[in-house]
Amino acid sequence: MGHKSDLKREYKERVKPAGVFQIKNTANGKVLLGSTLNLEGALNREKFTLKMGSHKNRQLQSDWKEFGAENFEFEVLEEVSFKQEEGFNISDELTLLEQIWLEELNPIGEGGYNLSAKIRQV
Repeated sequence: MGHKSDLKREYKERVKPAGVFQIKNTANGKVLLGSTLNLEGALNREKFTLKMGSHKNRQLQSDWKEFGAENFEFEVLEEVSFKQEEGFNISDELTLLEQIWLEELNPIGEGGYNLSAKIRQV
């Protein structure tokens, strides 16, 4: 019994990576850019809601239905590097990454599915 509870505790204590991800439609090149303090959870949720047909981004959901799951890639673009230093703020670091990737990919409007520069998921 002890082994299983140790594994559960280790899992809960593990630092979950924060960072920026994209969902890319390989058929038309459009991307949805997102950021989160928990990449694993966010990517699983994105895949699940798309498969269920309940994704909050209507255009992305529509294209998912039209092009099929096989034409979409889920990719972590960059993780926040955790620093053991005073004043380090993971949320501020993530904000910097968001700005860099928004500029790099320009996913708002024609090139993507984002409706605004607010890409952080809660």
